[in-house]
Amino acid sequence: MSEHALTLLIRWVFFVLMTSTALGCFYAVVRRRAGYMLLGRRAQRKPPPPLDPADPENDQSDDMLGISSFTTNAELASQAASWFERPAEWAVQVFGHRKLLKDLRSGLMHLVLFYGFIVLQFGAADIIWKGLTDSALPYPAYHGFVLTQEITVTLVLLAIVYGTFRRYVERLKRLKRGWKPSIVLWFIGGLMATVLLTQAFDRLKESAAASEGAAGSLYASYAPVSSSLADGFRAIGFSPDAGRVLYEIFWWLHLAVLLGFLVYVPQSKHFHIFTAPVNLWLRRRTPPGRLAPLDLEDEEAESFGVGAVEQFTQKQLLDLYACVECGRCTNVCPTASTGKLLSPMHLIVKLRDHLTEKGAAITSKSPWVPDLNRGAPAGAHAMSVGAVPIWTGGSSATTTIEPTMTAQKQAWHVQADTAVTDLALIGDVMTESELWACTTCRNCEDQCPVGNEHVDKIIDLRRYLVLTEGRVPAEAQRAMQNIERQGNPWGLPRTERAAWIAAYEAAVPDAPPVRTMREAAGRGEQPELLLWAGTMGAYDQRSRKVLFAVVRLLQQAGVPFAVLGGEEKNSGDTARRLGNELLFQTLCAENVATLQRYGIRRIVTICPHTFNALKNEYADFGLERTVKVEHHTMLLARLVEDGSLVPVVPLRERVVYHDSCYLGRYNGVYDAPRALLRAIPGVRLLEMERNRANGLCCGAGGGLMWMEERGGVRVNEARTAQALETSPTVIGSACPYCLTMMEDGIKLHDAESGVRARDVAELLAESVFGDG
Repeated sequence: MSEHALTLLIRWVFFVLMTSTALGCFYAVVRRRAGYMLLGRRAQRKPPPPLDPADPENDQSDDMLGISSFTTNAELASQAASWFERPAEWAVQVFGHRKLLKDLRSGLMHLVLFYGFIVLQFGAADIIWKGLTDSALPYPAYHGFVLTQEITVTLVLLAIVYGTFRRYVERLKRLKRGWKPSIVLWFIGGLMATVLLTQAFDRLKESAAASEGAAGSLYASYAPVSSSLADGFRAIGFSPDAGRVLYEIFWWLHLAVLLGFLVYVPQSKHFHIFTAPVNLWLRRRTPPGRLAPLDLEDEEAESFGVGAVEQFTQKQLLDLYACVECGRCTNVCPTASTGKLLSPMHLIVKLRDHLTEKGAAITSKSPWVPDLNRGAPAGAHAMSVGAVPIWTGGSSATTTIEPTMTAQKQAWHVQADTAVTDLALIGDVMTESELWACTTCRNCEDQCPVGNEHVDKIIDLRRYLVLTEGRVPAEAQRAMQNIERQGNPWGLPRTERAAWIAAYEAAVPDAPPVRTMREAAGRGEQPELLLWAGTMGAYDQRSRKVLFAVVRLLQQAGVPFAVLGGEEKNSGDTARRLGNELLFQTLCAENVATLQRYGIRRIVTICPHTFNALKNEYADFGLERTVKVEHHTMLLARLVEDGSLVPVVPLRERVVYHDSCYLGRYNGVYDAPRALLRAIPGVRLLEMERNRANGLCCGAGGGLMWMEERGGVRVNEARTAQALETSPTVIGSACPYCLTMMEDGIKLHDAESGVRARDVAELLAESVFGDG
């Protein structure tokens, strides 16, 4: 056997050993982490028992992918469409980087890295094959292929330099810094460097075979970078023999870095390379933010909600390993932006660390391959709540996540000699203050490029606290007790729920009387529309003005409608978002029974929270999906468009519109309120810097309307400051909660003399009727 053949044989032997070892390690890591995810419970295929088990229309089911088992033609058509739409939507997210490109600079950087890695795998195969056989792979148009590889390597290196700049020079607050985030930069940079150097030394060693090798240039236009490097090395005295040795070194180094990266990826946040596409494919197809029902009649259930990480569903645990720690979720979070401890990114990361450690303890299989910590003292990650965010923004108009990021970094650490099985998920991993700080605005989910869902995890943890542990903040407990006893969070008498009708008729004496459904049914009538007053509209004096405006506009447009009056119950949204699923389901059942008794087919409401509950969540508890639910801005916009309502009186107002989270991000209604404002003569519509899908929450969602904010700046104060930056005369909204929070914010900023908070319906009524 010749010396060259022996060299190739040895190369093959070590190549096979290294590759098989790396692939074995990769398989072990992925299999173990998959085992940790499988510790979670399977997604509930059927919601709680229907209200009437004998009624086949109440038989609903949602599987892990959100596909309903209804068998009506419309539902089957919708399901079929969703299956055709799924691949296209998935491809846009994975290959089109739709959400990543919301931040154009980092999106383009990631786009280069994503496609660069795909393109460079063909080059890596060529380099390795050439080292093993002394011949290149038979790619068509080989010189063009080489040029593509060199351009791609250069672009990826530039992307790495830019990524390093953003993290360590520009120092974006949402990005972590330290040795862990740097590893991947070194890996990718090392891969690119070894590609170029391997190719350069290959050219240098081959120069001895050419007659002009000693003097002629090695530059080739189809390999401009590597050939220029080869020329440079020869110019400083590198001989072909040196090139042969260095080629061997860098060929093996390239293989080692490539295989090392393969083993490292599933043991780091970069596992998202494999898990994110799966996560995006499996994400729920139900309406955004729709909560999964609890089967409260399950006699085998030992607890309700999630009190241990393995009580999450397997899909929820997949979320944890899909996270890329980009910080986009925390960057837009209203609580993190105003100095509270909650950070959506750290929520996922802490749950992931806890799952990895607890999964290893349960399965007795280390998450690390090779396990370099074997024999080390026992320990597990836990929160030390001594580090509390301190607001350092200086101005309530400023929002920053820096205090929260710092506090989370300081608080999350390994507690030596602590068994992970001794840690409480709520308390040691996630503090109660974090869970009760969430406004459920869903901006975190809307920004997440890998399809993670944060809010449902927080609600599941709240459910455990409320239903199993009975631990609730005093204000939340008071609100829920008042809802349970009197049907409203203030504890006002149930008998006063219908009092708004008499108040309206007294305020607008020349208006037609407002009929209740009971009165209409007594006369054998079936009104076209049910106006759902809602708890805020029925009891809150400020929100009543909005309700009155809507009633008057409907009467003006000649739309026949009725109300439930005293038969209407609280929608239960507040109770559900606070984790009290029992109270929600009780209220829901009573409301559904009332709606079915009157055969209601259309509902309009002034509250986005009620709108979302009726439209998206009541169907799980028996409300027919054919019932059409609208928000008042949607109906009014249609009435203005068809000429049933004509705004004629100029208002001469500068109106900046604040988007309600439950109207916008939950239900995609952004244009109807703005169309109404544009239709009003004299109104100049303004936009805040954060608007529409990226609007900042008012701070009242998730039950926080009834709770005090602790720490940092009040969310509504920060949001009002953003509105005031546009120099408005009116802050417009379309939600009773938002209206209340904006009015409070105006008072906090001492801006009452020049700015008012108004609902869009109030402005429309003022223009239509001209009487203020």
